Amino acid sequence: MGMYLNPGNSGFTRIRNDIYVDKSGLISLINETIETPRFLTCVSRPRRFGKSFAAKMLCAYYDKTCDSSVLFDDLAIAQDEKFNKTYRQHLNQYDVIYLDMTNVLGKADSDSIVPFIQNSVTEELLEAYPDLKVGNVFDETLLHTAELTGNKLIMIIDEWDAPIRETPKSQKPYLDFLRTLFKSSGTTDQIFAAAYMTGILPIKKDGSQSAISDFKEFTVIKPRKFGGYVGFTETEVKKLCEEYHCDFEKMKRWYDGYWFRDTGSVYNPNSVMEAIRNDDFDSYWTQTSAAGSLMGYISMDFDGLSKTVAELIGGGEVKADPRGFSNDLVTIRNRDDVLTILTHLGYLAYDERTGKVRIPNEEIHMEFTRIVREVKRD
Repeated sequence: MGMYLNPGNSGFTRIRNDIYVDKSGLISLINETIETPRFLTCVSRPRRFGKSFAAKMLCAYYDKTCDSSVLFDDLAIAQDEKFNKTYRQHLNQYDVIYLDMTNVLGKADSDSIVPFIQNSVTEELLEAYPDLKVGNVFDETLLHTAELTGNKLIMIIDEWDAPIRETPKSQKPYLDFLRTLFKSSGTTDQIFAAAYMTGILPIKKDGSQSAISDFKEFTVIKPRKFGGYVGFTETEVKKLCEEYHCDFEKMKRWYDGYWFRDTGSVYNPNSVMEAIRNDDFDSYWTQTSAAGSLMGYISMDFDGLSKTVAELIGGGEVKADPRGFSNDLVTIRNRDDVLTILTHLGYLAYDERTGKVRIPNEEIHMEFTRIVREVKRD
């Protein structure tokens, strides 16, 4: 088991040992993309909405160095007819490259992120395959790996946008690295059976175009078929409340409020689980790094923003146009960009039926109220 190559199934084992909601249907959606033109997938969602849980589940499922059947055989991916067609076909069949970009940022400075990734993955590949021919560039090494093993790789990047959010200096070399790795005109389809990226932000735009254009994107504004895997559905929360003897109506008031077409109500999964563990309905967003950013955004000097914030706190809905957003946290040009950022962070819920945003629930309302008090005090 490696850090970046074939991380095993221990991460998902720990997840299964805690309060668990079966999201294994996500695997079927990725299996559907293997060896198709849709094999590059990027799913963005707010902090504490299960991004790392999903990444660890996919690692456990695809990693060929372990046997994960005991972790999945009782889940929907194996039991439900609409999911299980490809379950055995892909279970533990691939070399997996797993990059947790927040972990990488803790080990490499902004000037060395890309070389650190390339060197670390190459070292682990050579340890696993001593006869591997190292290429002149990184994607050549990956191509030689696929040729040596006779099997393409699965790439999983968790918090893919962390360098863009936290170290803007590294943005260009990092995006160039991803562009080279996943370029349609290169060897990408000879290297990867599938790739899955998850983060808070959609893929960064260069002008009006995506910087990594071949990924199929599913965002918190338009999750499409991934809507049921962004957070907990109402059915799942009702089941948890029955199992752990929680007040469902309170759970709904505190943590519901997000809504996706074909999915319906969606709840903040981290907050639901914390409420169950602590037997206490409260705002758990104060414990996330997103909380500190709210003050900066709602204090920005854009015409009408103060009035908009007041309307939202009062329970109203306001129009928002997310189409011009540059998909980073610094290129903020107008009120719509602020509202779009807050939607990607989970502070607002966007309804594609009306094109409006609102504060979704009691938990987030408490955060807005607290931050506004602090802004006025300053």
